[in-house]
Amino acid sequence: MSTKVVLLGTGTPNAEPDQQGPASAVIVDEQAYLVDFGPGVVRQCSRAYFRGIDALRPSRLDLAFCTHLHSDHTLGLADLIFTPWVLERTAPLRLFGPEGLREMTEHLTAAYRADLDMRLNGSEPANPSGYQTRVTEIPAGQEDCGIIYTDDRVQVEAFTVDHGRLQSLGYRFVTRDHKVIVFSGDTRPLPIVAEKAAGCDLLVHEVEYTAGLKNRTGQWQIYHRQVHTLSTDLASILKQARPGLCVTNHRIYHMEIQDNTKNLAGEMAWRNEAILQEIREAGYDGPVVNGQDLDIFEL
Repeated sequence: MSTKVVLLGTGTPNAEPDQQGPASAVIVDEQAYLVDFGPGVVRQCSRAYFRGIDALRPSRLDLAFCTHLHSDHTLGLADLIFTPWVLERTAPLRLFGPEGLREMTEHLTAAYRADLDMRLNGSEPANPSGYQTRVTEIPAGQEDCGIIYTDDRVQVEAFTVDHGRLQSLGYRFVTRDHKVIVFSGDTRPLPIVAEKAAGCDLLVHEVEYTAGLKNRTGQWQIYHRQVHTLSTDLASILKQARPGLCVTNHRIYHMEIQDNTKNLAGEMAWRNEAILQEIREAGYDGPVVNGQDLDIFEL
């Protein structure tokens, strides 16, 4: 049995030129399970496919899990609904996520009614099923949502995290050969993340640069402390969970991204190192890496 995790996009709402929107894929025996679908998701899947990840051939993308409905995590939903269908996906797209995901999906499908009419009722030989969606919403109000999906390869648990007013979810994948992969989603530091990630093989967790936070205005500092995880707080979670590997994504650097007078790659590179140093100085000595777009982790 083969298990991989592919980081399709590791970015934030900032339009970083070298980072696509948040999206990852768990690959088990050539089946892809997407987690989030930020901007660029299908083309990132195509890039991974051309690097040898057959499960991410766009026409095979038919199953995805959404952590929350923020735009940077969902702007690729229309892409995920329609592009694989145009490329001959015949299976409906199955979606799991918070309340409101069904309404979002229905509105997007309605917004493309002219496209659907042209493809279904014109001369194009489009199939009648590949654009359809099957949405399962996870009810709000429970910290531990239990098992929300299972097949002969994986079992997926959802748990509630805290990202402000939006219902927000983390996911725990357990494969048939007992590999465990956990996604924090966007969240402030929480005990349930450490609980669900305890002893896991791979934890994908958001993080923000602690020292950089002081450069923000007072209200931004309040916001970021309430809804995201500082590197120093991530260290505390990791000391409890002791995952085989922690991979950071959705890194918030607290810097001006949209400034083409600066060496953006260089500025981000030293902050990446600073984040890892902050985690080490906060007392966590286990393996942590900063995930980059199209990184592949084999378990």
